[in-house]
Parts: sequence; C-alpha cells; structure tokens
Amino acid sequence: MDITYDVPRPAYYTHGTPAERWERARMFFDAKDYAAAARVLDGLVAEVPEQTGPRLLLARAYYHSAQLHRAEAELRVIVERDPVEHYARLMLGRTLERQGRAEEAGTHLRVAAALSGDLRQT
Repeated sequence: MDITYDVPRPAYYTHGTPAERWERARMFFDAKDYAAAARVLDGLVAEVPEQTGPRLLLARAYYHSAQLHRAEAELRVIVERDPVEHYARLMLGRTLERQGRAEEAGTHLRVAAALSGDLRQT
C-alpha cells in the first residue's frame, strides 16, 4: 500500500520583499539557472509590471532557457513602452532570429544598432 502525503512546497520563489526576490532572481541568473530565475521573476513582474529591469531579466532568462515565445512576449511589452530601449530591441531581434524569423529580426537589429550608435550593422 502506497501512502502519499500532500506536503505543501515552500513558497521559495515568491517569499520575501520585491528587493529580496530581485536579488534571488539575479543569483539564479548568474548561476545560469535560468528556469529558476524565471520562476522568481514571473511573480515579480506581475507585482511591478511598470518596471523594465525585472521584465528585461525575465526575457533574458526565458531566452537562455529556450522559452523563445515567452521571451518575445516580454520584449515586445518593453519595446512597446519604450521604443528606444536598444538592448530590448537587440534581444528581440536575436529571439526572432532563433525562431527562424530573420526578416522580422533584421528590423529590430537595425534599430538596435542605430540606437546604440553602431551603424556598421545597418
């Protein structure tokens, strides 16, 4: 006879203040545990959706963990809010490239290059 206990899992990913969760997410990201970083950041972005930093790091965590559609969605929110955010444009272009959408990626990569002053790529 198998006995299964329903043990609640610790709320590690949602525990603490936003600043503590930001630091935890950065720690996971720096350790290349991108999926864990995304779990922390997902809740943080929901709590402070107007902040670009957590959303950009969430997009990067999604990108590095090959969750490209999720990365694209987060990057599009950033670019829609701030069209001159060159790093978000660059990441969006690279994300689209990885999805095989080279023509669409090229537009964002050219804008990113122009915004950063690197006109060699345009």
